[in-house]
Amino acid sequence: MASNILFLPFRKSHQVSLSGAMTQYISSKYDQHPDMFAKDLETIDSLRREATYVREPHSSGIRKLQEYAAQLVWIGGKFPIDIGADFTWYPALGYHTDQPVSQNNLRFELSNILYNLAALYSQLAVTLNRSTSDGLKSACNYFCLSAGVISYLRSTVIPDMRSTPAEDMDTVTLESLEYLMLAQAQECIWQKALMDKMRDSAIAKLSAKICDHYAQAADCGIKSDSISTEWLHHINAKHHHFAAAAQYRAALDCLERRQYGEEIARLKDSLNCVNEALLEGKWISKLVLADSQGLKAKVQDDIKRAEKDNDMIYHAPIPDKSQLKKIDRASIASPRVPKEISDAISMIGERGELGKPLFSKLVPFAVHAAESIYTERRDRVVNDQIISELETLNAKIHDVLSSLNLPGSLQALERPLGLPPGLVSHAEEIRQQDGVNRFYRSIEDTARLRASDEATYHEAVQILDVERVEDDRFREKYGTERWTRPPSNEAAGKVFEQLSEFSGYLKSAEDGDQLVKKKLRDSEKLLVLLSGSDRDLEKYVPSSQKATMTPKVERHVEALRDALSKVSRVESRRRRKVEAIRDKAKRDDISHAILAEAARLERENPMQKIEAVHFEPFFTQRLKRYDMDIVAIGDEEGEQDDLLRHIEAVNADFVVAQKGETSSTTRERQRVLQQLDDAYVKYNEIASNLDTGRKFYNDLARMLSKWRDQCKAFAQARRVEAGRLENDISTPLSALSHLSLNSPPIQPQYPPQHAQYPYSNTAPREPPLPAPLPQRQQSNPQIASPETGIWNPELGIKFGGPPEGSGMMQQQQAGSGQRIQPGVWNPNSGLKFG
Repeated sequence: MASNILFLPFRKSHQVSLSGAMTQYISSKYDQHPDMFAKDLETIDSLRREATYVREPHSSGIRKLQEYAAQLVWIGGKFPIDIGADFTWYPALGYHTDQPVSQNNLRFELSNILYNLAALYSQLAVTLNRSTSDGLKSACNYFCLSAGVISYLRSTVIPDMRSTPAEDMDTVTLESLEYLMLAQAQECIWQKALMDKMRDSAIAKLSAKICDHYAQAADCGIKSDSISTEWLHHINAKHHHFAAAAQYRAALDCLERRQYGEEIARLKDSLNCVNEALLEGKWISKLVLADSQGLKAKVQDDIKRAEKDNDMIYHAPIPDKSQLKKIDRASIASPRVPKEISDAISMIGERGELGKPLFSKLVPFAVHAAESIYTERRDRVVNDQIISELETLNAKIHDVLSSLNLPGSLQALERPLGLPPGLVSHAEEIRQQDGVNRFYRSIEDTARLRASDEATYHEAVQILDVERVEDDRFREKYGTERWTRPPSNEAAGKVFEQLSEFSGYLKSAEDGDQLVKKKLRDSEKLLVLLSGSDRDLEKYVPSSQKATMTPKVERHVEALRDALSKVSRVESRRRRKVEAIRDKAKRDDISHAILAEAARLERENPMQKIEAVHFEPFFTQRLKRYDMDIVAIGDEEGEQDDLLRHIEAVNADFVVAQKGETSSTTRERQRVLQQLDDAYVKYNEIASNLDTGRKFYNDLARMLSKWRDQCKAFAQARRVEAGRLENDISTPLSALSHLSLNSPPIQPQYPPQHAQYPYSNTAPREPPLPAPLPQRQQSNPQIASPETGIWNPELGIKFGGPPEGSGMMQQQQAGSGQRIQPGVWNPNSGLKFG
C-alpha cells in the first residue's frame, strides 16, 4: 500500500499465566478458595491471549482489546498492583525493540494494552480508502480515537503505574504520538475540504492547524529517545509542507479579495516553506516528496503569474512578511477517548457490553486492608484508652493503700491469729494459676517469639546489606558518572526508615523484658510462698496478741473497713467492665458493614479505585460506639480521687486513735501481711506485662515478615536493574548491534490504496512509511582508509598480519593452494601468534 502518513506498530508480549498468580494470591491472602473462581481465572487468561494476539488491522481486534482493558481496570480494585505476574512486553518504537521489559504491575499491563489499541486505530485509518469522502471521515475518526487513547494513557494510566514506564511510553514520546495522530486526523479533514471545494480561506485555516500539530509533534519527538530520525524527518517535512499549503491557500483567498500585493507576499512565503520541506527529501517517503514538489511547482507558476499581473496592471505594494496577518486556526480534529476506555466500569455488568465483571464475589483487596486497619484501631482504642486507663487507676489505688500500710494494719488488728480471708483467697488464686512456674513458661515463650522476630529482622537487614554492598561495588567499578542509579538508601528510603524503626522496637521490647524479669526476681520469694501451702503461709505470718479496742478505735476500724470494701467493689466492677469491653470488641464484626460501604463507594465513584483511605469516615463513625466507654473513664477517675481522699482521712483518724496501743508483734504482723498483699498486686502486674509482651511480639512478627518481603522484592528489582545497567555499560556496542544501516522499511500487508494529493499528478507507488525498525540514515558512506585507525562496519573485521610477500604468507599459500588476501584472517589457517 502506498501512503504518506504514519501508523503506530504493535507492541508484542510473551504469554503470562495471570490466572496462576491470581490463584496463588487468593490462596495466601483471602479466606475464599480459588476454586470458587475457576471460571473467572480461565476467562482472564483467555482475554489476555485474545488481546495479545491482535496484530493485524481488523476491527474485531478493537473489542478484544477493550474487553481485556476493562477487566484489568475492574480487577485493579480487587487485587494489588503487584499481583505476582511478570508481564513482558517488547517496545514498539526506539532503538531497543528487541529488548523486552518486564514488570510485576497490572497498570504496566494495562498501559501496553491501551497502547496497542491506539496502534490498532491508527492502522485501521491507514487501511481505509482515503480517496473517498466516507473513507476520509472514517480515517479521521480512527486517528482521533488513537489520539484520545494515547491522551488517556499519558494522563491517567501512566501516572498511576507507581513505577517507571517503558522508554517508548514516557511523557514526551506519548505527547509526540498524540500530536502526530491529531495532525493526521486534521489532514483527513483537509483532504475532504479539498474534495468538497471549500473556500480557500477555510482550507488555509485547516492547513495552519495541521502545521501546528506537526510542529508540536516534532518538538516533543526531538526530546524523546524513542522517536526515530526517519519519523522526525517525515514530521518536519509535513510541518513545512502544510505551512506552505496554508500560505498558498491564503494567497488564493487574497486573489479572490483583490489584495494582489499580499497575494504575492504569501506566495513567496509559501515557496520558502515548501523549500524547507524539500530539504528533508533525502530521508522521506517519495510520496511525501512528490506532494511537496507538486505544491512547489504550483506555487512557482502562481508567483510568475501574480508578479506579471501586478507589474503590468495592479502595481500594488508588496508587504513584508512581518506585516502579514497571522492565519487563523480551524481546529476540527480533537482527541476522543472511547467510552469503553474512559468509563469501562460502567460497561461491565451482567448484561454489559464489555462482559460480566470477573471475580465479582471476591472481596476487594482494599476492603481487607481497611478491615485490618479498623481492627487495629479498635484494639488500640480499647486497650490504650479504656483498659490501660482502668489498670492505671487500679495501680494508683494500690500505690496509695501500700503507702498507708493498708490493708495490712487493719488485718493484723482484726485477726491477730491465723490467716486473713483475703490473703487466703489471693494465695488460692495464685496456686490455681501455677504461680511462678506460669511466669517462667511465659518468659520462655516470649523469648522464642523474640528470637524469631530477631531472626526475621536480621534476615531482612542482611538482604539490604548484600544489596548495598553489590551496589557500592558496581559504583566503585564503573564510577558515579556511568553508574548513575541512586544509592540503595535513596532508592528505597521508606524501607531503610523502617529498619531503624524496627531496631528501636526490638530495643524497647528488650528493655521491657528485662524490667519484667526484675519485677519477678524482686517478688519471687513472696510469690513462691503464696503459691505454696497454707501451712507455710501460717509459719511465715507472725501471730500477735489480741488487742483491746476502745469504742473510738472500733468506730475508726469500721469506717476504714467500709472504705476498703468500696475499693474492692470498685476493682470488681472494673474487672467486669474490662471483660465486657473485650467482649464488645470481639463481637464488633464489620465484615458485612464494610462490604456495604465498599458497594456504596463503587456506586458513587465507579471509576475510582477503592483504597483503604476511602473508609476513613466509616472508621470514625464506627469507633464512636466506644466514646461512652472512654467518657466513663473520666467519671471513674473522679470517683476514685474522692474515695482515696476519704480513705486517707479515715486512715489518719485510725492511726491517731490506736497510737501507743500497738505492740511490736502487731506491727511485725502488719508489715508481713502488707508485704504479701503487695506481692499479690505485683503478681497481677507481672501477668499483665507478660501478656502484653507476647501480643507485642506476635504483632511485630507480622510486621517484620511483611517488611522482609518488601526487602526481598526491592533487592530483586535492584539486581535486575543492575544487570541491565551493567550490560549497557560493559557492552556499549550492544545497543547498536540490532541497528541496520541499509535495511528497507517494514512492508505492511495491506491492499493497495492511496488518496491522491491535489498537487501531485503522478505520485509514484511506494511502500508507506510505518514505524521502521530502528535505522540510522547514512547517505553515501565513505569507507575510511585503514590508516585512519577507525573501524568501519563496511570493512568487516580484520586482524593485523605479516606484510605481503613475507615468508609466513608464502608458506600458507603454498600449503593451502589458496589465494590469501594479505591482512585478512583466514579461518582455515587457525590462530598463530608471533
